Amino acid sequence: MYFPVNRPRRLRRTEALRSMVRETQLSVRNLIYPLFVTHGERVKDSIASMPGVYQMSVDEIVREAGECLGLGIAAVILFGLPAYKDEKGSSAYDQEEVLQQAVAALKRAYPELIVITDVCLCEYTSHGHCGLISGDDVENDTTLNLLSRTALSHARAGADIVAPSDMMDGRVEAIRSTLDEHGFSHIPILSYAVKYASAFYGPFRDAAGSVPQFGDRRSYQMDPANIREALKETEQDIAEGADMVIVKPAMAYMDVIRAVKENTNVPVAAYNVSGEYSMVKAAAQNGWIDEKRVVLEILTGIKRAGADLIITYFAKDAAMWLKEEKQ
Repeated sequence: MYFPVNRPRRLRRTEALRSMVRETQLSVRNLIYPLFVTHGERVKDSIASMPGVYQMSVDEIVREAGECLGLGIAAVILFGLPAYKDEKGSSAYDQEEVLQQAVAALKRAYPELIVITDVCLCEYTSHGHCGLISGDDVENDTTLNLLSRTALSHARAGADIVAPSDMMDGRVEAIRSTLDEHGFSHIPILSYAVKYASAFYGPFRDAAGSVPQFGDRRSYQMDPANIREALKETEQDIAEGADMVIVKPAMAYMDVIRAVKENTNVPVAAYNVSGEYSMVKAAAQNGWIDEKRVVLEILTGIKRAGADLIITYFAKDAAMWLKEEKQ
């Protein structure tokens, strides 16, 4: 019987060998943990559609962030649940609102923590859309000023990075100009350059209270069938001043992550979104999958596709599992 000279199994024989030749290294430093901040004290309300994820008051957010740092997670991204909503999303740029309070509290408690803020209006408008409404349409250009004011309020609170997720055309340039004019030229923009109109966002809308009151977001979020458009959006945002870009969602769009990575020279993040999280959690709770192995496999796949950074609700669990594997 003929045996080949090249036997790939030789390098798979032990964990030490597998680790030595591993092409993709998933690290806790790649992970960004999303947090939902709400009003009150000692509030930690569970989100039914996202087991293990909570709406938390500022004091609980600070405590949670401390645990993240202890696990080696260097960055969090904040989403706010405001005290009031109106047609213009005024609470988004209210300097006294809860997200701005959380940013300031986190930077006081943990100056080394990288605090990223989601810049959008959907959680703050009474209609649940990401911009001003005219009839049944979301106005693009008049929304830009409000997004810029929101980003500026986050920077004033102490945010390290602002991340516009609204998908209005020209919003990166508008935010960059506003930040620069007010002395925040050092604040990077992490743009949701590639954000698809996805069915995977359902649980997030429960968590953030951002369900549209009419219609949907397909007139401004991207068509899931398109990939060339993703490259166009990325190129445009970088030209307008984006320092990093996000592809969202992640699991069904790994080809897009790869394409964006190969066609840009900026760090690429991928958002492992709420629906992706909840499906894994539901299957794990039913005993259908090994949660640890599945999560680490998914995150490794996202990294292998080209993501430098991964925004994921699994960040804390993954950090603990990666630590265990090193011991």
